[in-house]
Amino acid sequence: MSMERREVLVIGIGAGDPDHLTLQAVKAIRRADVFFVVGKGPHKASLTDLRHRMIEEHAQGPYRVVEVEDPSRDRRPMGRSDYTAVIQDWRERRGEIFERAMREELTATETGAFLVWGDPSLYDSTLGILADIEARGALSVSMEVIPGITSIATLTARHRIPLNQVSRPVHITPARLLADIGRDDGGDIVVMLDAGESFAQVAGDDVWIYWGAYLGTPDELLVAGPLHEVSDHIRQVRAEARERHGWIMDTYLLRAIDPPVRGAGPLVPGETSEDRGKGC
Repeated sequence: MSMERREVLVIGIGAGDPDHLTLQAVKAIRRADVFFVVGKGPHKASLTDLRHRMIEEHAQGPYRVVEVEDPSRDRRPMGRSDYTAVIQDWRERRGEIFERAMREELTATETGAFLVWGDPSLYDSTLGILADIEARGALSVSMEVIPGITSIATLTARHRIPLNQVSRPVHITPARLLADIGRDDGGDIVVMLDAGESFAQVAGDDVWIYWGAYLGTPDELLVAGPLHEVSDHIRQVRAEARERHGWIMDTYLLRAIDPPVRGAGPLVPGETSEDRGKGC
């Protein structure tokens, strides 16, 4: 007996600016019959609302939007093994929800779509979960992946700096692993998913930080400067933003430079995008 088959588009939609949608992404949205939108709760309604606006603007022909609730997971600080177990449990429960939604809401002749924040390949679970669903053997998922603009690309564009320095590597890490990355190779470090202001633990007067939150959105915030000078300011801006919005999504680049290379006019230490206007 053959598995049921479903065709799914996994579409990267960028870091928050509706104009981040690529032409390829727009064409993919126009092909979809059913859009699966993962709810993030009322405190992150703006993330869901943006997806709905993109669908309304670009979808063509009859289509349906199916909202599925994201299962909760433990977000308390924990060790690596415990964290891995928590994430695996969350992915399995999310996979069950995705599989049920695709089976019940998407026919074998229709095309479904997941709109993924940023790029589907960077710290997003959708591709892995869909692969797990197929591996279980109950549903065959034919995937097409459309890349998107990442928060990293948006961060460096807003600060008007290159991501890499000549002949130096770039490390991309979740904040919980920041302490494990050494600086012996002179590389720069991009930090994502920071729930605890891990930048404050980085020592060295030669480290610059290029920080951004709510990148690509009207609420965008940017700060750049020597880390030891602007760290407290970032923590204050971050706390105020979290209080105002109920959540925060930030990304930053740590760069060891002597003398500091500021690129084509980044923000001065302590300055935010609110001081200069969106986009530096």
